[in-house]
Amino acid sequence: MPLIRTIQINPGCRLGVWRIEEDEAFFREKVNISPAIHHPHKRLQHFAGRYLLQELFPGFPLSSIQIMQSRKPYLECNSLHFSISHCGDNIAAIVSSNGAVGIDIEDVKPKIEAVSHKFLSPEERAFIDPVNALPHKTVCWSAKEAVYKWYGLGGVDFKENMQLAPFIFQPTGFITCNFNKVDKNARLYLQYLMEDELCLTWTNDAEDLTVPAITENTASGH
Repeated sequence: MPLIRTIQINPGCRLGVWRIEEDEAFFREKVNISPAIHHPHKRLQHFAGRYLLQELFPGFPLSSIQIMQSRKPYLECNSLHFSISHCGDNIAAIVSSNGAVGIDIEDVKPKIEAVSHKFLSPEERAFIDPVNALPHKTVCWSAKEAVYKWYGLGGVDFKENMQLAPFIFQPTGFITCNFNKVDKNARLYLQYLMEDELCLTWTNDAEDLTVPAITENTASGH
């Protein structure tokens, strides 16, 4: 069965990874959507991602999915929060009834090294394991992609708005990320798995550090 991994994170949150071995017709029979996507493989990924949402949460309201200007899919009623990621024939999705989530799946490829200066600060580059530099940087990239999807509104500078706390590279692990923008200040807790040159990273736990604006009355004690 192409569902190669599921993790029940808590009673209201579940993730899964699907490896596509089916043709588009398989998903079309089970997913009642008509995406305006012309590229065959991207359309296949789209169908598989929606199908995976239903596998994780039977009865998931696919017809109610809306798309933000940032291209993030969401449910207007916010009854469920979800995130989807594609990497070749691998699809990852996370669904939660508790709050915002983000997920990312990445191949370990040299292109990560080529662009690492664009998403890693000097402090982050300092803790990269020189023996495992490429996979370590891949985890960092994947973590920031998951945080980007958690935020969902776009306009994020991966180097300036996200700071990863130092962590030792291992096949599985936990990461803390501070997210700082004018409208949002939060500390996110992520988990990752590295297996067969494929990195899966997700977040379903965030601490909101945004300070409410002080009104004149509040400041004066009235």
